[in-house]
Amino acid sequence: MSEKPSEPEFEQAYGDLISALEASSLFQKHPEYRIALKRLADPERVIQFQVIWEDDAHEVQVNTGYRVQFNSCLGPYKGGTRFHPTVTISILKFLALEQTFKNALTGLNLGGAKGGSDFDPKGKSDNEIRRFCVAYMNELRFVFSAQHLSGEWARSKACHVYHMFTDCNLNSESCPTNTQGMTSPYIGPNKDIPAGDIGVTSREVGWMFGAYKVRTSHWECCITGKPLALGGTLLKAESTGYGLIYYLGHMINYVSNGRETLHSRKVAISGSGNVAQYAALKAIELGATIVSLSDSLGTVTAVSEKGIGLDDLRNIMQLKKHRKQLHELKESHKESLRYFAGSRPWKHVNAVDIALPCATQNELSESDAEWLVAAGCRYVAEGSNMGCTQKAIGVFERHRQTHRIGEAVWFAPGKAANVGGSAVSGFEMAQNSQRVSWSTEKVDKKLRAIMASCFQSGLSAAEQYAMAAEKRETDRLPSLLAGSNIAGFIKVAEAMLAEGDWWQGKGLSRRINCKL
Repeated sequence: MSEKPSEPEFEQAYGDLISALEASSLFQKHPEYRIALKRLADPERVIQFQVIWEDDAHEVQVNTGYRVQFNSCLGPYKGGTRFHPTVTISILKFLALEQTFKNALTGLNLGGAKGGSDFDPKGKSDNEIRRFCVAYMNELRFVFSAQHLSGEWARSKACHVYHMFTDCNLNSESCPTNTQGMTSPYIGPNKDIPAGDIGVTSREVGWMFGAYKVRTSHWECCITGKPLALGGTLLKAESTGYGLIYYLGHMINYVSNGRETLHSRKVAISGSGNVAQYAALKAIELGATIVSLSDSLGTVTAVSEKGIGLDDLRNIMQLKKHRKQLHELKESHKESLRYFAGSRPWKHVNAVDIALPCATQNELSESDAEWLVAAGCRYVAEGSNMGCTQKAIGVFERHRQTHRIGEAVWFAPGKAANVGGSAVSGFEMAQNSQRVSWSTEKVDKKLRAIMASCFQSGLSAAEQYAMAAEKRETDRLPSLLAGSNIAGFIKVAEAMLAEGDWWQGKGLSRRINCKL
């Protein structure tokens, strides 16, 4: 990796994976699996393209679009689409790597991918965002590599040129360059199924779905996170936040031997997007007290011991629906909420039981972690991808190793704790294939089952491979960080071996006999 351009976020994510695997006994028992690790050092394909669109002033604007297709051994590529000015290849490669293991842990037949653009929806009109979404999908659908320099590629490019100089209807059957019915070489229901992410809500997904359908004449699950009117699923917006709370419930149940729940726990949450909003909503529903939320410009904390109430939360949800900032809260809510400009929530909460980073990567630092430990925090679960820095995770993991069950901080990585959104995207694909719609109760029941399975997979792998390596005493908690990485890696490595993506030079590879 040192010979390549610096990709700090991806290098951190890949380094975290290596560290977790090396610290366990996995490679001691099965050294052949080091070969599979090499296979995961790079994505299978990286697509980069220009997105040219017109703003409301009729000026040409140019952004860069990307799609990182990391691994398809378990199924078609699957992962979100992010529109944000900070989007880079490094960030998308890290997210695609994480997505590969998240999808593996769901137990669904899905590979891992991630895409997006450096386009910033903030400050743009609805029409500008719509035009960008259409342009993005058109370019992604028609991106071709060298082997596609004829046939469909030539016809599609000829089509664009032809219609610049004629009045011919693009969709007319008599049009000599008609491209309807063409399939994309890179995206589609059995190739790569994008979804929403930061800056991409169901509205934007709907526009991209429409652009795809116009070009292909196919109504199919080419993207998930769609509005209900276009075949979207119930609980999609809620899924990551709800799943995070369900996973947290299993952590509490394990530590307390079933004697305790989330009820009456104080929960500090960062972020105020979908994940944070619905994690807060489900936690309140289960009797917890929410003490904080945040956005890129600052933090709000509860003034009262009762925490952030439902009225305050609904007001924040409405605010964020219109892409506004927390400091724009109405005066009527400023009596119950205290605002801190330019800071994250962790050092603005006093006694707290649970911390849920739900904003973005590396948002919780080493000093934040030390503050939370001193504040009595006992559970940390990432709602965002790689929400904690490596040094912060080190603080939590050392505390777990040196304190008894019930006294230790227990950390859960995002690749396990926030798989709920990935799972429900898979449910949307299943419903579209069957031409049916599931009830809220059915989706929620299946989501709960996947979160339980994900927790158990990480726990079992930690007990089998990480416990002995740590020489852990019986009154210490197993590492969910190590266990989740190991469980996801084994599933992906086994699938790659089965389809011949890697092998040993001498004889057949030994297989891992482990039920995860």
